[in-house]
Amino acid sequence: MASRGSTSSTNGLLPPLSNHDEEAGPGKAFDDDGIDPLTSDPFDIAHTKNAPLETLRRWRQAALVLNASRRFRYTLDLNKEEEKEQRRRMIRAHAQVIRAALLFRLAGERQIVLGPTATTSTPTGDYAVSLEQLASMTRDHNISALQEYGGVKGLSELLETNLDRGINGDETDLLRRRKSFGSNTYPQKKGRSFLRFLWEAWQDLTLIILVIAAVVSLTLGIKTEGLKEGWYDGGSIAFAVFLVIIVTAVSDYRQSLQFQNLNQEKQNILLEVLRGGRTVKISIFDIVVGDVVPLKIGDQVPADGILIAGHSLAIDESSMTGESKTVHKDQKAPFLMSGCKVADGVGTMLVTGVGINTEWGLLMASISEDTGEETPLQVRLNGIATFIGIVGLSVAVFVLAVLLVRYFTGYTKNPEGKAQFVHGKTSVSSIVDGVIKIFTIAVTIVVVAVPEGLPLAVTLTLAYSMRKMMADKALVRRLSACETMGSATTICSDKTGTLTQNQMTVVEAYVGRKRINPLGDSWQLHPVLSSLLVEGIAQNTIGNVFVPKGGGDMEVSGSPTEKAILSWAIKLGMNFDLVRSESVVLHVFPFNSEKKRGGVAVKRNDFEVHIHWKGAAEIVLASCTGYLDSSGCLQSIEEDKEVFKAAIDDMAASSLRCVAIAYRSYELDKVPTDEEHLAQWVLPEDGLVLLAIVGIKDPCRPGVKEAVKVCTEAGVKVRMVTGDNLRTAKAIALECGILATSEEATEPTIIEGRAFRELSEKEREQVAKKVTVMGRSSPNDKLLLVQALRTGGEVVAVTGDGTNDAPALHEADIGLSMGIQGTEVAKESSDIIILDDDFASVVKVVRWGRSVYANIQKFIQFQLTVNVAALVINVVAAVSSGDVPLNAVQLLWVNLIMDTLGALALATEPPTDHLMHRSPVGRREPLVTNIMWRNILVQALYQVIVLLVLNFWGRNILHLNHDNRAHAVEVKNTMIFNAFVLCQIFNEFNARKPDEINVFTGVTRNYLFMGIVGITFVLQIIIIEFLGKFASTVKLNWKQWLITIAIGVLSWPLAMIGKLIPVPETPFGNCFQRCTTARNA
Repeated sequence: MASRGSTSSTNGLLPPLSNHDEEAGPGKAFDDDGIDPLTSDPFDIAHTKNAPLETLRRWRQAALVLNASRRFRYTLDLNKEEEKEQRRRMIRAHAQVIRAALLFRLAGERQIVLGPTATTSTPTGDYAVSLEQLASMTRDHNISALQEYGGVKGLSELLETNLDRGINGDETDLLRRRKSFGSNTYPQKKGRSFLRFLWEAWQDLTLIILVIAAVVSLTLGIKTEGLKEGWYDGGSIAFAVFLVIIVTAVSDYRQSLQFQNLNQEKQNILLEVLRGGRTVKISIFDIVVGDVVPLKIGDQVPADGILIAGHSLAIDESSMTGESKTVHKDQKAPFLMSGCKVADGVGTMLVTGVGINTEWGLLMASISEDTGEETPLQVRLNGIATFIGIVGLSVAVFVLAVLLVRYFTGYTKNPEGKAQFVHGKTSVSSIVDGVIKIFTIAVTIVVVAVPEGLPLAVTLTLAYSMRKMMADKALVRRLSACETMGSATTICSDKTGTLTQNQMTVVEAYVGRKRINPLGDSWQLHPVLSSLLVEGIAQNTIGNVFVPKGGGDMEVSGSPTEKAILSWAIKLGMNFDLVRSESVVLHVFPFNSEKKRGGVAVKRNDFEVHIHWKGAAEIVLASCTGYLDSSGCLQSIEEDKEVFKAAIDDMAASSLRCVAIAYRSYELDKVPTDEEHLAQWVLPEDGLVLLAIVGIKDPCRPGVKEAVKVCTEAGVKVRMVTGDNLRTAKAIALECGILATSEEATEPTIIEGRAFRELSEKEREQVAKKVTVMGRSSPNDKLLLVQALRTGGEVVAVTGDGTNDAPALHEADIGLSMGIQGTEVAKESSDIIILDDDFASVVKVVRWGRSVYANIQKFIQFQLTVNVAALVINVVAAVSSGDVPLNAVQLLWVNLIMDTLGALALATEPPTDHLMHRSPVGRREPLVTNIMWRNILVQALYQVIVLLVLNFWGRNILHLNHDNRAHAVEVKNTMIFNAFVLCQIFNEFNARKPDEINVFTGVTRNYLFMGIVGITFVLQIIIIEFLGKFASTVKLNWKQWLITIAIGVLSWPLAMIGKLIPVPETPFGNCFQRCTTARNA
């Protein structure tokens, strides 16, 4: 056995010895490992997210494991992270050599074809620069080589790229580029083959012992009884073992394929590129050399490249260099490495290297995707498996000792009633054969008693849930998040795009003191005002407007807010390209979620400098000293500030997002002239002139009110955290049902981020429980709220889409990033990606989280019932009669039903509405509840009584006294075996609904469950009727079949009656602990 065993008293069957709230987060009651120091139970890990390696190593060492390679397959490989870091350092030092070796190997495996450009540094083929020249320049960050090509402009000409419009992007052009420079893919390590899974399933120590015993039995049988009759005992055990191995391997292999598919989904990043003057969204795998890629905060650099232009561009290169500091990129340091993240600023890059011609590609090709990760439930189930295993092992040793003593003392009888061992008369081969049979039974009890499949059932249900969650628009990045969502007590949700549709349109606009109506009427604006307004909108944006050459509708790209404002400007007559050509951008201050505004400095053709700002209306308004009225005259804002504030409040009360657009003039001679000082120039943000205030409508998503109501009924509090002002936040919260009435909207229920930030840590913890809506919040405010809630014992799920949301996503128990609007940094920090950005999908994740937990409990109830019944029957029979009614082959078949088939049937139940009418699952609640204990005891007691009655008085009850004794015993044992298996088949239905009277609800819709039950029943008929020699059974007549079926069917009404028995709310484990404590006292 690959274990020392556990000294724990809990193992998930009982709650940990703690007086703290069972929902407790990582507060002071627990140490940094998430372990209650009072219990020091290695299996009591509340959260495996960011858990120390020592904690993870501790529970592995404590687990009782028969097959370590299989049991720990889906847990974190503790050595892999260190190995990955060593590879990263090696690739940085020897990239060229590694790439050459990899290319040679792949060519040998015929995975790629080495073209002429892969081995020569002279320009050949379709382009005036070769693959090796590009790879060498980028790898060595060789500025002089770049200058020899004429800088980025000269290099773009060699690559036939227009820096303003990108490549043509037609199929011929893309194929030519892939042929010359490769594709942005890398050879992935092949997943385990089916044969590997067969080999791992075979590693089970008890199965190996059984096979050895079968071989010895086979040899002795053939020697004593001849080939025709002597192979049955040994051959049937061997065949049963191989059947278990094959079914186990098939199940594991299917899971592996599901994880592979999910990993491919995780790697498929969508990003924007410029092709033919149009911004298009493509997969990262479709990037080619020569592509022009816009970069913004939070993006992943998709390939190696050269910076074309950028403003305040800072790159986090820690994924490649291992150094956490950000590196600023400009024309002096223009080289960008694939796999790094944009930490700040904006820019555009020219792609010069893709796939395995980049260091990131080499790294990805040399390491396999690590799917290993423990989940708290998996760890706890290993604790249960260890506890049951120790009991089962003790029982097996006891049975072995009893059977051996009875055998050698002559109390063990053969079917004819004669003693199997007579001193001095029984041959050595008969003794060996008898001992092997006894030993085989004891080992088989261990196989049944040690539930290897129990921890793996978590992986099975998680794999199933993850696949189904993809259909519900949720991509799981961390397995543990699936089950932790079942414990979530609060969801801190963004407003924009999650609760709302993220389809924004400008519906109100104030220019000067005048409201523009209709919105697209430019005649209401003075030419000077109109010119400044469209200049500010066109230049102070990361969006784009594409005008098709042949006519047709304009295509507006960018964030939803940018698109709404650009679309409004187009209605006012803005010619995007013309306006941008009339001025040159000097410096950009990208929109910042802390400051809630973004700015740009431009130099017009008449050498006048304008600084344009755009952002949260009340924040920009506070920086304004004047405004342009509708006649284009500059007016002081002091007297009219309240008018503008009232306009903002009115729009906010109508659920509109308010954005102000302002500008100021600046002296050209004050603008820094050298590049270094210009990059560090802080744009002036005082003395602004207000140009316009716009109100943008973002309607609530349909169904969001119902989704919030479902959460409330399920005991999950929904909190809204938004950057919008409090009035807008309040209006949306009322519309979504987060706030029930306007009367609720008082502090601290509705609070501003700044006010929350200024509280002390203890005050924040008190206030956080009451907060329902937080407006004008920064990402740091969201992080403080998450920390305060977790300290107060909440299990927190948080949504986020921006780069600055990463700390909150990382800190939360479950981080949910947005698939459409989310940045790559946010996605990498999250546990689950909501692919459609919809709050209703978040609620579906909660349902699935609860379903994972409920399914595992169903399987535990089913498995423990089988464990208890099988062990008691065999122990009582062994002690009393020296023989066991269930032989090795029969127990292996029961093990197959109980482990693999049972897990498939019960761990893949879809979620039901009933799950959302319960409170969240406490993270420290015992896995086996009082209700489950009641159900287990009722069923196990029934099975034990009925089968022991059959075992001791079966010959009389079944009127077999007149039959041949040997045949009567075979019929009786066959009846016991058949009744036992049928009890398990019918009990599978009971396990579906542990706390409901009607266990058949929705069963016909679960085709997998019905299929497995049907297959199990058919196979049982085949075993009894046609495989008598193999399973040591005899054919039963129709009356005997009816009796065994009736015994099985009786478990249904018995379960219904049993569910009427009341159970205390306090877990039995707590009562046991109190008794123990009182006795010790």
